[in-house]
Amino acid sequence: MWWVVPCAKAWSFMNGPSEAAHLLRMSRKDLQAMRALSDPNVADVEAFGFHAQQAVEKALKAWLDLRGQLYPRIHDLDELLRLLRQHGAPVPVEFDSLAILTDFGVAFRYEAYEDAGEPFDRGEMAGAVEHLVQHVQSLLPPVMPEH
Repeated sequence: MWWVVPCAKAWSFMNGPSEAAHLLRMSRKDLQAMRALSDPNVADVEAFGFHAQQAVEKALKAWLDLRGQLYPRIHDLDELLRLLRQHGAPVPVEFDSLAILTDFGVAFRYEAYEDAGEPFDRGEMAGAVEHLVQHVQSLLPPVMPEH
């Protein structure tokens, strides 16, 4: 039997590098799914966009976590980018284009994308998402070998 308990926390804070690394591992899983869905003959844009959005969302939350910042339980990529900048993170402007994915984490999970054509080139989007994940990965402190 499953029990659903509403969460009282509207903001999340994990616990530094190990939790940020966990978020990035989860982000890379979405990145892998996104790559598998990159062929329009294999998957609809909603499926590709959902996993792209999730990879970006988790990477941005990992970045906020690395900076010791609380992050809201939201899917709004514009807001997550704004929070990073508000807290002094040097966010490259090129990452702003990823905000187009926000609706794929919310509306297009339950609705069809009805516009003619796709809102982005899947290859370019995949490259941009991968670049963000790699950027955040580079911010993680090096893993110290255990003795």
